[in-house]
Amino acid sequence: MSRLTGRKEWTFFAALPRAAPGLAALWWLALVLRGVLPAAFAIAMGVLIGAVERGDPLGAPLALVGAIFVVLQVVGPIHQALSANLGDRTAAWLYEQLAGACVRPPGIGHLEDPELTSDLTVAREFDLGMTGPPLSISMDFIASGMAEMIGGLVSAAILAAYTWWAPLVLAGAWLATHWLLRESAVWRDRNTGEVRGAQRDADYAYRLAVDPPASKELRLFGIVDWTIERFRARRTRLHELQYAATRLRERPVIGSLLIVAGANLIVLWSMAGAVADHRISLGELVVFVQSAVGVSMIAFGGFSWALDGAAAPVAAVLRLEPAMRVAGALRGESRDVILPAASIPRGSAPPHGQSPRGPLPGAQAGLALAAGSAPARAVPAREIRFRDVTFGYRDPAGAAAPVLEHFDLTIPAGASLAIVGQNGAGKTTIAKLLCRLYDPQSGAIEIDGADLRGLDLAAWRSRVTAVFQDYLKLELALRDNVAPGGAPDDVVRAALASAGAADLAALDTVLARGYDGGTELSGGQWQRVALARALAAVQLGAGVVLLDEPTAQLDVRGEAEIFARLLAATRSCTTITILVSHRFSTVRMADLIVVLDGAKLVELGSHDELLARGGAYAELYGIQAAAYR
Repeated sequence: MSRLTGRKEWTFFAALPRAAPGLAALWWLALVLRGVLPAAFAIAMGVLIGAVERGDPLGAPLALVGAIFVVLQVVGPIHQALSANLGDRTAAWLYEQLAGACVRPPGIGHLEDPELTSDLTVAREFDLGMTGPPLSISMDFIASGMAEMIGGLVSAAILAAYTWWAPLVLAGAWLATHWLLRESAVWRDRNTGEVRGAQRDADYAYRLAVDPPASKELRLFGIVDWTIERFRARRTRLHELQYAATRLRERPVIGSLLIVAGANLIVLWSMAGAVADHRISLGELVVFVQSAVGVSMIAFGGFSWALDGAAAPVAAVLRLEPAMRVAGALRGESRDVILPAASIPRGSAPPHGQSPRGPLPGAQAGLALAAGSAPARAVPAREIRFRDVTFGYRDPAGAAAPVLEHFDLTIPAGASLAIVGQNGAGKTTIAKLLCRLYDPQSGAIEIDGADLRGLDLAAWRSRVTAVFQDYLKLELALRDNVAPGGAPDDVVRAALASAGAADLAALDTVLARGYDGGTELSGGQWQRVALARALAAVQLGAGVVLLDEPTAQLDVRGEAEIFARLLAATRSCTTITILVSHRFSTVRMADLIVVLDGAKLVELGSHDELLARGGAYAELYGIQAAAYR
C-alpha cells in the first residue's frame, strides 16, 4: 500500500478531489458511465438479436438499445467538458499550493536553496504547455483512456460467462503490452536533471527575447539571431528528450502483436466451434465477440502517456510543498528565552499561562517566554548584538561555506552603522539575519539582551523596515506602493517628500503602464518609492532601518541628498540605520563603519578613525576617492 500511495499517479488522482470535490465526483461518475455503457450496449444488441432469432416482440429490446446508444453519445461530450473544467480547476489549485509553499515559510532559504531551484523553475510553469499539454487537455486524454480501461475490464468480466479461461487469455495478452511497451520505452519521471536543464535554458532564452529589460542590449550588440537560435536549439533538445520518453522499440512491438494476435485467434476460434456445436446462440455470440473485441481497450496506449505526462509535474508541485516548508523554516530554539525587564513595556502583563521569574544565572530579571512569543514593542531600546554568529548558504553539494564566521558586533540603539566590504563579504547576509529571513547556524543575535529567536516574529518584523537591492515593485497605486499595509495619506505624502518623490505622481496613479491612467517609472524613481516605503514604516513605528544599496540608480548628488534626509528622518526615534553600501561618500555619513573581509569583522570605527588607522577601509576609500581627485 505504501508503494501504491507513493506513486505519482496516486498523488495525481488524490489531488483532484482536493482541488474541486464536486466536479471530481461528477467526473468519476461520467467516467464509470463511459466505461460501462459500451459493454451494456453489447449486451443490449445480443438481447435484440436473440429476440429476432426467437421471433419475440422487438419493441423493448429496440428501446433498450436506443436508450443506451443515446446516453453513450451524450455522456462523452459532457465528460469532455468536465475534464477541461476539472483540469483548469486542478491547475489553479496547484498554483495556489505552489504560491503558498513559496510565501508561507517564515524564512527564505527555500527560495535560495540550489536543490529546489530547478524544481521550482519547472513547477511554476507546469501548466503552460512547455513540457506537456496543459491539464485541461491532458484530463480529456486521461478520461478517454480510463474509460477504455474500465470498458475493457467490464468486457473481460462479461466474457467470463462464455468460459472462465477466455478473459484470462485475452486480458493477459493486452495487459502484457503495458509491461512490454512501457519497459521498452524511456518511461521514467520526466522531471530529470537533463529535462530541467533544457527547460531552464529554453525559458531563459525565451525571456531574453520577450522581456523589455534585455531588448536594448540584444539589438545593440547584434545578438538577436543568437537568442532565437539558442531558444530553438534548447526547445529542440527538450522535444528530443520528451520523444525519447515516449518512443517504442520495434522488437517489443512485434512481440506484443504476436501475443495479442495469438490470444484473439484462440478465443475467437473457440467461439466459432461453440456456435457450430450449438453450445451458444447467435445472440450470445454477438455479445461475446463484442466483449472479446472490447477487452482490447485495456491495451497500452495514449492513456499511459497522458497520465504519466500529467502526473509527473503534479507530483513535483506537491513534492515541493513539504520540501520548501522544511527549507524555509527558521532554527528557533524550543528552550525558554529570557526577555529582560527593560524591554517589556510598562503595564504589560505576562502572556497567558506564564508567570514572572526571578533572576537567573547570566540573565537579567525578566519573564521566561516560550521561543517566538516575546513582545517586540519599543525594541531595540539599548542595542543589537551579534554574538559569535556563524552562517553560510548551502551550495548544490549541500555544504554551507561560512559567509559570517564567529562574528561579533554590537550596534548601539539610535546609531547609524555602515557596512562595507567586497562582494560576498556578508553585507546583505547581515541584513537578512536581522530581518530574520534566516537564523544563524550557531551563535545568536540579541535584541537588548534577548535572543532574537525568542521574539514574536511578526512583531519583530513590524519593527524592521528595509530597502534591498531587488526592491519590491507593485503594480498598484502609488499609495499602496508606499504603504502596502495601509497608512493615512499625510504619512504617505510625508514619506514621498522625504524621499525626494513628492511630485512623482498622484497617490491613486497605478505604477504600471498597462492600466488605465497608469504610468511607468524609471529605475531611480522606483528607488525613491522604495525609500519612501521605508520612511513610511518608520513613521508607523519601525525601529530598525536596513538599507542595502538603496540608491544604486541615483547620481551622487541625489544619493547624498537622500541619505541626508533619511538620517535626519530616523534620528528622532530609537532607530538603528544600517547602510550596506559600496559608496564611501554615503558611508562616511554613518556614526560607525564596519569593514568585513573573509567572513569576519576586520575594522570598526568612525570614518575619521578608520582613515587615521590606515587599514582596509582607508585603502578602499582611497581607491574610490582617487578618481574624484
